[in-house]
Amino acid sequence: MKRFILPAAILGFTGALLSLALPDNPTASGRDWSEYLGGPDRNHYSTLKQITASNVAQLKVAWQYHTLDSGQIQCNPIIVDGVLYGMTATTQPFAVDAATGKERWRLKPDAESNNLSNSRGLVYWEAGNDKRILYTNGPWLHAVDARTGKAISAFGENGRTSLKAGLGETAKDKFVISNTPGTVYGDLIIMPLRVSEGADASLGNIQAFNIRTGKLAWVFHTIPRPGEYGYDTWPKDTYKNTEVGAANNWSGMSVDRQRGILYVPTGSAAFDFYGGNRKGQNLFANCLLALDAKTGKRIWHYQMVHHDILDRDPPSPPNLVTLKIDGKKVDAVAQVTKQGYVFVFDRVNGKPLFPIEEKAMPATDIPEEEAWPTQPVPTKPAPYARQTLTEKDLNPYAENLDELKKTLKASRSEGPFTPLSKQGTIVFPGLDGGAEWGGVAVDPDGIMYLNSNEMAWLIALKSTSTDAKLTSLSSGERLYTNNCSSCHGSERKGNPASGFPSLVDIENHRSMDYVNNIVSRGKGMMPAFTKFSAEEKKALVAFLFGTERIEPGITNLKEPGLDNKKGTPNVPYRISGYTKFLDKNGNPAVAPPWGTLNAINLNTGEYLWKIPYGENQELAAKGIRNTGAESYGGPVVTASGLLFIAGTKDGKFRAYDKKNGKLLWETTLPAAAFATPSTYEVNGKQYLVVACGGTKLGARKGDSYVAFALPDKK
Repeated sequence: MKRFILPAAILGFTGALLSLALPDNPTASGRDWSEYLGGPDRNHYSTLKQITASNVAQLKVAWQYHTLDSGQIQCNPIIVDGVLYGMTATTQPFAVDAATGKERWRLKPDAESNNLSNSRGLVYWEAGNDKRILYTNGPWLHAVDARTGKAISAFGENGRTSLKAGLGETAKDKFVISNTPGTVYGDLIIMPLRVSEGADASLGNIQAFNIRTGKLAWVFHTIPRPGEYGYDTWPKDTYKNTEVGAANNWSGMSVDRQRGILYVPTGSAAFDFYGGNRKGQNLFANCLLALDAKTGKRIWHYQMVHHDILDRDPPSPPNLVTLKIDGKKVDAVAQVTKQGYVFVFDRVNGKPLFPIEEKAMPATDIPEEEAWPTQPVPTKPAPYARQTLTEKDLNPYAENLDELKKTLKASRSEGPFTPLSKQGTIVFPGLDGGAEWGGVAVDPDGIMYLNSNEMAWLIALKSTSTDAKLTSLSSGERLYTNNCSSCHGSERKGNPASGFPSLVDIENHRSMDYVNNIVSRGKGMMPAFTKFSAEEKKALVAFLFGTERIEPGITNLKEPGLDNKKGTPNVPYRISGYTKFLDKNGNPAVAPPWGTLNAINLNTGEYLWKIPYGENQELAAKGIRNTGAESYGGPVVTASGLLFIAGTKDGKFRAYDKKNGKLLWETTLPAAAFATPSTYEVNGKQYLVVACGGTKLGARKGDSYVAFALPDKK
């Protein structure tokens, strides 16, 4: 053990010096994988060494646990004292023996709270004999006994507390859930929130809850109130949540427990793609916040996107690392972004460790909008995702290359901050990164391992209330056009490449009650449409099922987003759709690689290596290799020098040499794993486990957690 004396200004601001006893390596994951992404530093790093470059090829399936509710599973499971805790595709928490996969307990969520959303994990906490699992379902944070799964009755109301507790009255009927596990500091759990990204979004306040009681402990206002820092970066009274919302943390946080500092990346203000009603810099949206973990007080902040109108919020928790800069050790925090940048700061004072330049960015051509004239761009490391798209960057294998050239020429494409336009804008890097929610790995040497997507999107702004065509539509069709067509298309054919299913002939395979339930509660990445009245939901479902004309009482409904009596702003634009820029065969319109794996030395800001990551199997069969592919879920790095990662549609689980990116092992999973793996040790044996739910990117469904280990010695 080492002893450190730290200033009280850092340790809770109490006005005295405190002495802490710290372990030599307090954040690395060892025998257990007891926290989300391996530890409070979110570095995905394990000290285990049993699996090495020389024996990794011998890995075999050790066990497989079937959840029996197939669908995308994004969970990074935790392992404590030989027990693995995870979440199913329908947010059911469970516990299994980590050596055998035998189920110990499993819970079914109550019907009231079940929103069928994805969960990226859960939280373990203990104090003496009090051992708890905390997880979310719907708008609730639950606490159960880790040994039995039984609710902790003293927590909140019969074992649950509302995630809306510190959001104010305006959140009462709004969509509020959490996909990402909370961050623990002492007896507090600080919770990420997922809210609507539309005009009906809730406020995105950061909230801490007492783990023992479930009571709200503190709140940080991400849209400041009068007298608070940043209030003047918004229009007056924005905090009242009648015109603008969000600036939420959805991607998770990290915490320096020795210093008592919480690091929080915040999301975009909502509506994500139009800011004419929120002119200004918009603090604390799109920021990295350093907060006093005990009180929620701001220590420092850095805004990585000013007045965001492109959904460029940070996609994953920041990494806490120790670097060697100019011969001196510096405790740092590194934040990856969708636009392909890594921001690196001194962990204590927020000073950038590499210079950041404010660069001029393209102006908007939308009259009501005011795009911010500059955006911050780090000088180092260089972007890990391409920043511009020209004709020479288009996919040379595309059969409709001339058509792609015409589309590009007709669209705005002036770099990563080109504003959306009525004619259409190429968003590149795309809405799904660059970096993604799975996070990145960092080893103790300060080397960051990052999988990056290379996908362009094509999006236009379209008018809403001023659109003459909309006024001629039936109520249900207007509801669909303004709220659903951006994902499922104007003809309801969906966009499978972007993850949105077709709704054509939905009456042949779903009931009206089922669809009404999904609209009410959400499913997967689809939010619950809590702004709809019962009559409006009836109109929408009737339109989808082709029965609207004969259903009574559903005509002449007011349009959500146009009825200010509900407190929903009249936003004059909607997006044309969440549409990827693809060729006729559904491949990216940009030239490969479509996904990369990167090793970046954060001590110097230089790249050690960069390789294509993933494979397009159809093109590989034609001899076109090393295309790379989109990936979701991050890597794990071990002390033995290995890098493990899944996350691609091809369903592979791979191991690389962390020194040079050489592929050492790969296997085909029962379904694609769009999740970050975990590694742990039980009875002297090291295991790797990953959730295999498939579904995303058109991959077939799965329902299992698969664990790998070396065979027993004979």
